[in-house]
Amino acid sequence: MNWTLILGAVGCLAACMVAASSGAIFKPGAWYAGLRKPWWNPPNWLFPIAWSLLFLMMAAAGFLVWREDGLGLPMLVWAGQLVLNSGWSAVFFGLRKLGWATIEAIVLWAAILACILLFAPISATAAWLMVPYLAWVSFAVFLTYTMWRLNPGPHPVMRRDEVGNLTQRAEM
Repeated sequence: MNWTLILGAVGCLAACMVAASSGAIFKPGAWYAGLRKPWWNPPNWLFPIAWSLLFLMMAAAGFLVWREDGLGLPMLVWAGQLVLNSGWSAVFFGLRKLGWATIEAIVLWAAILACILLFAPISATAAWLMVPYLAWVSFAVFLTYTMWRLNPGPHPVMRRDEVGNLTQRAEM
């Protein structure tokens, strides 16, 4: 049994799980339910299914590249896109800044494309595993932009009160 490979696989999966946890921290809630959405907005039940599959594919892609190339530039870009992925939930659902979330999603899209381009010479499989993610984020960029245009601010933001609970306060 190769413990280095096992730890690498677990590490990639754990990194993706940490990134995915932003969706549990910054939940859509009533505010999101009240937003105007385009007719082509997917049903809410689809998001956790899609993201679960995408995060598993990201973890597999990261592991394949790590196994072949170690912790070089491709893995740094992979980690960076995970951070950006987490950041989108914080900006959109936490700060409720739809315009900033659109910009953040565009930067995320560019980071995913960079990942694919960096992964391709190392592992074609890893690069292809990232393509559905790029497609989904392409859709998400357009959806975020459309929701921003349909719901011009200001939007009340969530802040932590004195005991650490999230509360809604009017944006200044």
